[in-house]
Amino acid sequence: MKRIGVIGIVVEDRNVVSDVQNLLSEFSEIILGRMGIPDRESGISAISLIVKGSVEEISALTGKLGKIRNISVKSALTSVDLK
Repeated sequence: MKRIGVIGIVVEDRNVVSDVQNLLSEFSEIILGRMGIPDRESGISAISLIVKGSVEEISALTGKLGKIRNISVKSALTSVDLK
C-alpha cells in the first residue's frame, strides 16, 4: 500500500546540492511536488517534498538523504493506506 507524506530537507552546505538533486532524481517516481527556498543570506536552503509511495520507498529516500553530510531531514506520513 502507498501513503502520502511530507519530507523536509535543510541543506547547510551548497557543495552537496548536486548530491541531493541526483538522489531526488533517482526517486522522482514517488515525488508529487517539490519546493525549494534558498536563504542566500545564511547560505542555507530548505526543500519540501510531497511524496506518495510505499513506506519502504519513502524510508529509503529519507535514509539516503540523511547520509549526505550537512543535510537534515524529517518526514511525516499519513496513516491512511492508499491504492
